[in-house]
Order: sequence, then C-alpha cells, then structure tokens
Amino acid sequence: MDWLQIVVLAVVQGLTEFIPVSSSAHLILVPTLTDWTDQGLTFDVAVHLGSLLAVVLYFRHDLRRMAVSWIRSLRRGNLRQAGADPDARLAWWVILSTLPVCVVGFALHDVVEGYARSPLVIGAAMIGFGLVLSFADWRASGKRSEYQLHLRDAILIGLAQVLALIPGTSRSGITMTAALLLGMSREGAARFSFLMSIPVIALASSLEVFGLIRAVQEVEWLGLVAGVVLSGAIAYICIYYFIAFIQRIGMQPFVVYRIALGFLLLWIFW
Repeated sequence: MDWLQIVVLAVVQGLTEFIPVSSSAHLILVPTLTDWTDQGLTFDVAVHLGSLLAVVLYFRHDLRRMAVSWIRSLRRGNLRQAGADPDARLAWWVILSTLPVCVVGFALHDVVEGYARSPLVIGAAMIGFGLVLSFADWRASGKRSEYQLHLRDAILIGLAQVLALIPGTSRSGITMTAALLLGMSREGAARFSFLMSIPVIALASSLEVFGLIRAVQEVEWLGLVAGVVLSGAIAYICIYYFIAFIQRIGMQPFVVYRIALGFLLLWIFW
C-alpha cells in the first residue's frame, strides 16, 4: 500500500464509522471503485482499532463511572439493586445489547464475508435501511436519554444491530434507527449507539486478530500505526460534531447521501 491509499482509507474509516452510512461498505467500495488492490484484513483491523480508541477516549468519563458502578453491582450480587444505579444499569444494557450480534456474527461470519460483500448488496442496503432511518428520524419526538432505557429497549436495539452484519446497513445507522423508533432523543440514540460500538468493535477486531495470528504474512507496521492514529483522530472529531449536528438538523442529510450512493452502485454494477 502506498501512503495515499493509507491516508484515504484511514480518513474514510474515521469519517464513516460513527455516522449512519456504513464504514464497512465504504472500505469495501474504495478498492472496488479505484484501481487500488484490496487493502487486506490487517489494515481494516488497524483502522477499526483507531475508531475504538477514539470512542473510548470520547466517553472516558462515562465509561469510568459505568465500570465502577457495574463492578459494584457484581459485588453486591443484587441486579435489582444495581438497576437503581443509572451508570450500572446503562453498563448492563450495553452488555446485553451486544450479545445478539456477537452470537449471530460468530455463527455466520464466513457466510457474511463470502456472500454479502457485493456492491449490489451494499447498494440495496444503503437505500432500504436509509429509507427506514428517514422514517424513524421524521417521526422522532422522543425525549429519553441513554440513561432512561429499559431492558426491552436494550434487547430490541441489540437485535436490530444484527442487521449491521449486512454491508451497507451501517451499525450506527440501524441502532440509532431502532432507538429513535423506541422513543429516544436523537442525542440519546447516538450516544447509546456509540457506547454499543465499544464491545462490538473490540470483539470483532479480536476475532480478526486471531485469524491474522494464524496467517503468516508480512506486516507494514509504519502504515498500520499511521492508519490507527489518523482514523482515530478523524473519528474523535466526527463523534463530537455529529452529536451537535443531529440535534439541530437530524438524519435526513445522511439519508440523502445513502440513497444517492445506493442508486449509483446499482446503476454501475447492475
């Protein structure tokens, strides 16, 4: 990989991981629409690690409180009592909402990697789930924050996240769609979606790393480190401005982008 490709892919990952346009789809499309060779799994893992570091850094204070309260709830051994602590409850909801995609993703990993990476699948998912996001955002009138979720909400959002295994769906997009339909505010939906991304990205990256360890291949460490740093910096900035942006304008600009890109892909590859 040359440095232009490294920079472009890192910027693409940083910009698209936390907005509802599907980062995995964009990482697939960059080599598909250019004459670049596929960047490979190693680099994809590296730039996702950058996004993970960005969201952990952004929510570091929230995560510290959640971790302390969650550990305290385990020591007490009383989940009902733990439910009275907002930070412990939110930590439990993040964990529970992660389980469905972990189970299904592990079971169907090879199927998704082998059959769902087609530009036509990405195009259709961009359009279809973009329209659903548009409807959810259009009717959004909820006021609840991430601290006001119930167990049922966490489970339903977690089940919706399973659909993100289809490239083009967008993990952040489908979880925010479900959260909006369940009566959360735009900011609350975004914040819970971002918190959900931490265990998902960490577990998915760990799974891919184990695969890389078993494969014997040369690693370009300088390019990987550059990808981590650049994607992480862009992702951090993106999280900050995205939350402020959707409070004022909503999701419709992202819907327009998704539908336009989806139709473009269908037109090119049909």
